[in-house]
Amino acid sequence: MSTYSIKPALLQVHSVIGLAISLVVAVVGMSGAMMSFEDEIGASLNAGIMRVEARSTPMLTPDALVARLQAAQDLGKVSAVTMTSDPSAAVRIRFARNEGGSRPSSVYVDPYDGRLLGSPRGEDFFVTVRKLHRWLLLPGDGNGYGRPINGAVTIGLIVLLISGIVLRWPRRAGSVKIWLKPNLALHGRGFYRSLHSVVGTWVLVAYLIMGLSGLWYSFDWFKDGATWLLSRPPVAAASMQAKAQPKMQPKSPKGTAATDTAPIALDRVWSTFLHERDGRFTTALLTLPAGTGTVVRIRSRAPDASQDGARDEFRIDAVTGRLVSSELYADKSAGEKILVRMFDIHRGSIFGGWPGKLVFMLAAALMPLFVVTGLLLYLSRRKHRRASPPALGSLVPGE
Repeated sequence: MSTYSIKPALLQVHSVIGLAISLVVAVVGMSGAMMSFEDEIGASLNAGIMRVEARSTPMLTPDALVARLQAAQDLGKVSAVTMTSDPSAAVRIRFARNEGGSRPSSVYVDPYDGRLLGSPRGEDFFVTVRKLHRWLLLPGDGNGYGRPINGAVTIGLIVLLISGIVLRWPRRAGSVKIWLKPNLALHGRGFYRSLHSVVGTWVLVAYLIMGLSGLWYSFDWFKDGATWLLSRPPVAAASMQAKAQPKMQPKSPKGTAATDTAPIALDRVWSTFLHERDGRFTTALLTLPAGTGTVVRIRSRAPDASQDGARDEFRIDAVTGRLVSSELYADKSAGEKILVRMFDIHRGSIFGGWPGKLVFMLAAALMPLFVVTGLLLYLSRRKHRRASPPALGSLVPGE
């Protein structure tokens, strides 16, 4: 069977899937574009509370920072603390969800005296945009229906990309002009087709990368498969075993049983971390256990790390100060580095930093263009089909 004989059927598949997922694709694309430079926007909006005057006095330890903040204004249970070696940078503290299910805004505090500097502007906006992008603002967040719906739409997008490139395959496939230059002299249906197919070729690779990396966050089976494929066998086996078995937290010594209200001794964790890193780090995110556990996770970036997403991970028992596990980015295989930098791949920052993010942002922002031109092409096809069935050549853009 020739390629051209399957194109009419493939066009129907392309049209039906495109119509079914068009609205969600547009929403996910625009929300993703809005988040592309979230860090940079946040730094610009909150420069006044993210920076402090460097002093000769030593910085407070994590426990002292939390204690002073809660003494001044108890905002709830602390869930994460971001420390930095920059003497002019404030410390960011995040909080766990309260009984009502809402999460208080994070705050910045002065690392020298624990003084509350304020909550970051724009945080609530980006939290809402992130929920829209990941879970379509449906109830349950990551545990609701939004996550699998987004995953199904992503699979549909990948099918659209593959079918679209087959549908537009020209007879003169070696012509760069046919592939990459839209015919702006056309009008109506011809113009929509040229725009839809040529711009789609421009963003094809970016969309494939976004789609495949997006599936990592939507389906556990995809994540497990990628881990098996890209990790070394012992690492992959350990990851699968950890998921199959309940996570066991180290038992607390007698008389120090952890409860949901017992404070976590972050200073013990911090001391062990500094020892492991020889005091050398750029930033360190301390994430406290959500329940009654005692193991704190620290994700840190070393001063000599060449890439922003190259982070080491430590798990330390807050009761004993014992190092439970450590994963150094430098020790990972090439495949494992891809896995730990999946977010950087998804947003394009792995491709040269901000230039890659800019390219991915523009590509994501173009998704509504394909929704509009695709819908116009579909309606035009239905209108002309009643008058005279189109020839096979008219189904092949670019010829």
